Amino acid sequence: MGKNNWFDFKQFRIEQQKAAMKVGTDGVLLGAWAPVADAKRILDVGTGTGLVALMLAQLSEAQIDAVEIDDLAFEEAKYNFEHSVWSDRLQVFHADFLAFADTFSDSYDLIVSNPPFFINSLKTCDPALAVARHNDSLSFDQLITGARKLLSSTGRLCVVIPFTSCVEFRGSARLAGFCLRKQTNVIPKTGKAPKRVLLEFTVEKGYPTDNEITILDESGIYTDGFKALTAPFYPAF
Repeated sequence: MGKNNWFDFKQFRIEQQKAAMKVGTDGVLLGAWAPVADAKRILDVGTGTGLVALMLAQLSEAQIDAVEIDDLAFEEAKYNFEHSVWSDRLQVFHADFLAFADTFSDSYDLIVSNPPFFINSLKTCDPALAVARHNDSLSFDQLITGARKLLSSTGRLCVVIPFTSCVEFRGSARLAGFCLRKQTNVIPKTGKAPKRVLLEFTVEKGYPTDNEITILDESGIYTDGFKALTAPFYPAF
């Protein structure tokens, strides 16, 4: 198996031969950034290979569920969960998220998602990649609506999305009864505009905070801030 088919982190390995979407910076940022303190139950929506769920398992003692609609990605996440040291705390459901939200009766302290985000754009001929990348199978509104049903009264919803979709997502979340609590703009390189944004919402009212993180400096070297955030996971740091 070639190196592109797996990715080693400090405490776990991601097998990614089958899943359409491989390990990427977006997922790593979300897994490292999401607040897990006091979370007893966590849900990862659209888990893919299981990357974010495994990161949160490393950081917490929580019971972690994951939902994945794609057949091959579900199989890969299941394999990665079963072969991790936290297998007793990880479970993946092969289901559509809206159907899952309508039938699942328990609530979660933290819901995370790195959702599909290409809207009305040219689709790939690979159906698995289309499901992973395009939001036809799970729109922002559907994600927010399902999360609102499943989140506990003191819980948190955390997502990573394109910066250009920030206003849209915040507006939809507000209409569903969520309050923005934290926003971290992700700058790919010093001097560049933000490309991604990390958002945290609660149903409890409160004042939002905002900051930013830059991945690379002017020389193309990882910044101290990025290394500090991801050091528990990346072997190079």
